Order: sequence, then structure tokens, then C-alpha cells
Amino acid sequence: MSKATYPLKLPLSIKKAAQRLAQEDGVSLNQWIASAVAEKVGVVETAAEFFKKRAGQKTGDRLIEFLRNAPNVLPEPEDKVR
Repeated sequence: MSKATYPLKLPLSIKKAAQRLAQEDGVSLNQWIASAVAEKVGVVETAAEFFKKRAGQKTGDRLIEFLRNAPNVLPEPEDKVR
């Protein structure tokens, strides 16, 4: 496995939290950050692939038509943004 270095600047509060979590996991901060980045990459790539498969060959062409036909009603009280 090849490795690359990257100078990472974190807000102090995030660095401290990451150090604490790394210590709890019994790994170095570098190892913990590499694992966290790998986890995030996996999540993002999995989500992208899921939505790509879910959409299939569909496009957004009919979306405007769908929205034009939506009823013009106020949202329910529990759906309002406060």
C-alpha cells in the first residue's frame, strides 16, 4: 500500500476530540484520522452508487411537470419550518 502525506489543519476542538477518541481506541491519532477518512469515503461512494442505481436511466425532465401538478396547499403545522 502506498502512502501519501498531507498537512492537515484542524480546529483545536476537533483535534482534541479526535485525540481522545484515538486514545480510547488504542491507536495513534494519525491511524484514527486515516480510518475516519476511509470510513467517510466509503459512505459517500456507497451513497452515490445507491442513488445512481436507483435513478437508472431516469432524468429530471418530468420533475417540473410533476411539481406543476402538485396541489397548492399550505404545509401541515408539523411540517412548517420554525
